[in-house]
Amino acid sequence: MIAVIAGSKSDSPVVDKVVSVLENFGVSYRIKYLSAHRTPKLLEEFIDECEKGGVKVYIAVAGGAAHLPGVVASKTVKPVIGVPVKSEDLGGLDSLLSIVQMPNDIPVATVGINRGKNAAILAIEMLALDNKELSKKLKEFRSKLVGKYL
Repeated sequence: MIAVIAGSKSDSPVVDKVVSVLENFGVSYRIKYLSAHRTPKLLEEFIDECEKGGVKVYIAVAGGAAHLPGVVASKTVKPVIGVPVKSEDLGGLDSLLSIVQMPNDIPVATVGINRGKNAAILAIEMLALDNKELSKKLKEFRSKLVGKYL
């Protein structure tokens, strides 16, 4: 199972890309909109629920200061993938740098700005490490890319 956490409802277009991929691969997920700054207690409670509920990978979607992925990573030892969201002010560069420049010992894997699809695929690849069915689906997905781009 994958937990998808977004800092704001305004991040929904990016979250929708994540959900679309997870559903196409038949991967179960939970979604919650929680802010690292405005709802820290609720965020911590949700992460606790996820830890007890079998979540194996987290995808954290955030714009602006984008501390959400780092906060999630500080509360779990499971993989966290950060998705920076494009902002009007700096085009998402602020979000990207906030996520990618984590302190030592608390890593967050980071995908490109608004790349929810890549975050979902990366999370599925992590789950596929010990799931032959998902691994097979990923190989089929990749083989279809050849025809799509040539």
